[in-house]
Amino acid sequence: MPVSQAGHPVLPAHSPPAAVPGAGGLRANPWLTLVAVAIGLFMVNLDGSVVSIANPEIGRDLHASTAGLQWVTNSYLLAMAALLILGGKLGDRFGRRTFYLAGVAGFVAASVMIGLVGSIGGVIAFRALQGVCAALLIPNTLGLLRAVFPPRQFGTAVGLWAMVASCSTALGPIVGGLLVEHVSWESVFFINLPIGLAGLAFGALVLPQSKDSTGRHRFDLLGVLLLALGLVALVFGVVKGESWGWGSAGTLGAIAAGLVLLALFVRHETRVAHPLLPMRLFRSPALGIGTVVTAVNFFMLLGVIFFLMLYLQNVRGLTPVQAGVRTLPLSLASVVAAPLGAALTGRLGPRFTMPLGMALEAVAAFWLLSWDAHSPYAAMWPPFVLTGLGVGMVMAASSDAIVGSAPVRDGGVASGLQSTALQVGGALGTSVLVSLIGSRVGSTLPGALTAAGVPADTAGQLATAKDAVAMGVAPVSGTMPADLRAAVTEGAHHAFLNGVHTAALTTAVLCALGALLALAGLPKRLAPTGS
Repeated sequence: MPVSQAGHPVLPAHSPPAAVPGAGGLRANPWLTLVAVAIGLFMVNLDGSVVSIANPEIGRDLHASTAGLQWVTNSYLLAMAALLILGGKLGDRFGRRTFYLAGVAGFVAASVMIGLVGSIGGVIAFRALQGVCAALLIPNTLGLLRAVFPPRQFGTAVGLWAMVASCSTALGPIVGGLLVEHVSWESVFFINLPIGLAGLAFGALVLPQSKDSTGRHRFDLLGVLLLALGLVALVFGVVKGESWGWGSAGTLGAIAAGLVLLALFVRHETRVAHPLLPMRLFRSPALGIGTVVTAVNFFMLLGVIFFLMLYLQNVRGLTPVQAGVRTLPLSLASVVAAPLGAALTGRLGPRFTMPLGMALEAVAAFWLLSWDAHSPYAAMWPPFVLTGLGVGMVMAASSDAIVGSAPVRDGGVASGLQSTALQVGGALGTSVLVSLIGSRVGSTLPGALTAAGVPADTAGQLATAKDAVAMGVAPVSGTMPADLRAAVTEGAHHAFLNGVHTAALTTAVLCALGALLALAGLPKRLAPTGS
């Protein structure tokens, strides 16, 4: 199949998407399709990042532990990651418009229930339902764009898609801060109701139906089961690593089970007639490397945002709004980076843009090693800018590499693959980095407390509060003398920063490896995988 000068596959005449006959008017305009899917994408990505700033308030109001707050994030990410490829496959076969709108409606309903349920268990359960609905919504956004835009305009559409995704993710802390401080933490979920209803109405009006069914064939239910169980087992083992112990039989067994199930999934997909995830897609180096780099990209973004908000609010004592405003440089950088990344990718290819974005993120993570409990804002905003620039560039380049390399009939599956990598990376980011922080806090807290002037016997007693310290909260009480309270606060914050530095160093190394992988493995120009 030939490739255009911009690096996008030129689709053969015999593989157009199957659209509803006679669709015209509003539904014939691809730019209205872009606006419609952008509303749903904005809602889902905004929700994903506002939760990070609401987490401290959710924990206080519902008396949740650190592990409980992890599951508020990870139940959503796991449910979504397990079903994203299925969501894309269902859209490809039965209608992308249908499953996109169903995802929007379900996401709104689950959001309202989160705000009403009143318990941490209920929040976790409905967050998982949100993830299921997001798995129907997200892959069909890019699937719809892949179906309606001609190849020469697809890169531009993906750039705008990436800009919406990056901006909504980056704006989450500001919007969330305003809502948590002036309304309630529940309002960060209730806000999805007006956005979602607007998206449903507009989408029903302008979205064309498209699908690429290959006719009568069996659905790959075993593939769905193997992929879902494999992803859940793998991330569950990582999440429980800190509490069970990284060398424990439970942790190693869960991770090993996940890897075995995923290996069985790959083997099964190569042998079934109509696979959930066609392995032929991975003939494209750009698609494979783009998938890995996407996972690293959101490992960095969601993992760092999780502990960043704990640092700003619990260590620095900022209000949610103040914390959101401090991260404004990240939002503004994302606004610039997504279209810039799309333009650079179209001109120079993802081999230039993807390593550049990963390198910027690596520098940002290394910069975090300079932070302490009293760092001035001048030390904070540069890594925010670098993170925003890096994430936006990688998002645009990886979207083009993954979805742009796939045949149009696999557009939803390729989008689902990208979104799965994104969500698995985000889940692993929050899980691994929070576990690293907790482990480091547990090992350094007694020493940090005594170094700050806390008597050794008192430090030993306070070491049992490591879960609170891992959230940036100093275990002080009103009955403590002022000098002891100050010493405990200093020592606890120092232990928390020890954990943050370990997490930042891990992230920096992963981003640097991602940059090297993209630089060494990506072709200069994209090559399609076939029709």
